[in-house]
Amino acid sequence: MSEFSLALNDDQLQIQSWIHDFAVNVIRPAAHEWDEREEFPWPIVQEAANIGLYGVDFLLNAFSDSSGLTLPVAIEELFWGDAGIGMAIMGSALAAAGISGNGTPEQAIEWVPQCYGTADKIQLGAFCVSEPDAGSDVSSLRTKAVYDEAKDEWVINGTKAWITNGGIADVHVVVATVDPTLGSRGQASFVVPPGTKGLSQGQKYLKHGIRASHTSEVILDDVRVPGRCLLGGKEKLDAKLARARERLTTGEKQPAMATFEATRPAVGAQALGIARAAYEYSLEYAKERHAFGKPIIMNQAIAFKLANMALEIDASRLLIWRAAWLGRNGGFKNAEGSMSKYKASEVAVRVTEEAIQILGGYGYTREYPVERWHRDAKIHTIFEGTSEIQQLVIARAISGLRIE
Repeated sequence: MSEFSLALNDDQLQIQSWIHDFAVNVIRPAAHEWDEREEFPWPIVQEAANIGLYGVDFLLNAFSDSSGLTLPVAIEELFWGDAGIGMAIMGSALAAAGISGNGTPEQAIEWVPQCYGTADKIQLGAFCVSEPDAGSDVSSLRTKAVYDEAKDEWVINGTKAWITNGGIADVHVVVATVDPTLGSRGQASFVVPPGTKGLSQGQKYLKHGIRASHTSEVILDDVRVPGRCLLGGKEKLDAKLARARERLTTGEKQPAMATFEATRPAVGAQALGIARAAYEYSLEYAKERHAFGKPIIMNQAIAFKLANMALEIDASRLLIWRAAWLGRNGGFKNAEGSMSKYKASEVAVRVTEEAIQILGGYGYTREYPVERWHRDAKIHTIFEGTSEIQQLVIARAISGLRIE
């Protein structure tokens, strides 16, 4: 077990500086263009791959850190650069986490690298859970997987919604129902390999924010995958289903929830990066902008906004770092992962709104980045568990009761 410390080690400081430089020199100059284009920023992701920022080696290095802090530190700097481009670079990590969290070591070795490809040929991963009628309520998934014993294949049918990299990814990780009578306990995760017939992209969503990140429906029409693509293997699934049918506690989380729980501090770090960007920008603006013969920061109304922004950002970071450490060292005790994601996402929305207010009319125009940061911040209160779902998770954890 690693000792918890607020002092980053030399490797973490080096990574923080390295990604910050990439954000300053590559991401920020391109952010406005790709937000306007609403297209996946392949050239920027390629540059990230060229320096080793987009790739399985970087991900493995971050996940192997016993303190748990390397990943949130890296993500904060990336999203400080731009959330849409940051999501394009980090989107494959959710698929990788789904494979690592639910699969065998052998499956992780086979499929996680294929979520990234190589610097010469980059690939993408997509984690497919949400559906048109099942977002926060993952127990209501309608996508079904039926086992064809004669061919040792699973046949998957359904439609997934709001999928990052959906349809354009090489590797899709799909959560599907294998026994509808068991609700969430009757679900399993599958890898759909590159080029599998029957998987296609549905509608691409035109979004309020994070526009450089590709989000779309994924259509699964008689998609056949080999038995080895069932994450965790059939023996483990059969045993879990048998226990569930006997109405015994399996002790196992839903495949989707296991992934989301592990990634919540990382999502909090995304929101944190956006909030910090808006705070720093509006602080400098308030020092330079003069009204009534003095910098506007000399007015308490502005100064107190900035003071509260700084306080809330630091509080969010402390919650994220604690949750990230706990995730590596014994697990969450009181839904600390949800606490960190909930706090940071709500703070990002408030801080970016205050940044617009400080800039006044300029803040409302697309010539300045604060309105983009405000648009980018909002999704963090919605995806990977809405703020209300985080509150529910926290309430259940602190009470020990099944609060509905």
